[in-house]
Amino acid sequence: MAEALLRLTGVTAGYPSERPTWDRPVISDLDLEVHHGELVTLLGANGSGKSCVLLAAAGLVRASAGTIAFDGQDVTGISATQRARAGISLVPEGRRLFSGMTVRENLELAARSLKRPVGEGLDVVLDLFPRLGLLLDKVSGTLSGGEQQMCAIGRGLMAKPSLLMIDELSLGLSPIAVDRLVAALRRVNAELGVTVLFVEQGADLAIDVADRVVVLSLGRKVFDAKAVEARASRDVIERAYLGLPV
Repeated sequence: MAEALLRLTGVTAGYPSERPTWDRPVISDLDLEVHHGELVTLLGANGSGKSCVLLAAAGLVRASAGTIAFDGQDVTGISATQRARAGISLVPEGRRLFSGMTVRENLELAARSLKRPVGEGLDVVLDLFPRLGLLLDKVSGTLSGGEQQMCAIGRGLMAKPSLLMIDELSLGLSPIAVDRLVAALRRVNAELGVTVLFVEQGADLAIDVADRVVVLSLGRKVFDAKAVEARASRDVIERAYLGLPV
């Protein structure tokens, strides 16, 4: 097994509430590893904690217990910006582009904010997503959903990450757009050597794309195996999606 690039050990985390007594952990005592060069998917029902895992790894949600290590270093107590500079890049659910800025401005801002070379990053992104080359001067808020997701993933890659995390890869997108994203994602992993951790609602798509499948249920890991084993364990995945014991 390759060395772990990202390791969560006993991590408990949740979202802050205006009333502290209402706070509840979304993930509890979670152990998770993502190894160098892997393409890993997180599956589970809504509310199972998938997004919280990515946000905790990126430093946007605080872990109330446990440790998070990246590339052999404990990053539990450092900021999201420091983690991004260390090589963790998150494409959030809903894409969250600066909708009033052009595609070019969104991409360049991501590189400049982390002091990465703009030209080199832009060349990589446009090679992966030639369609964006025709849209560089378009305001990102006017793009289709698939084009916005290309831009969001491109923005994540402008940071030159070691680990790219994508929340809801295909949500709301056409089959053609999904196919293009999946092809690009495989190239990111195989050609650029970027480790990928992504959340996906479609189990079939996720299992087809990933090397390894992790299933969460009620904030806990209930399945972790290679994709070929996941195909033979659909009953476990289906029960997790229904919120049933597995």
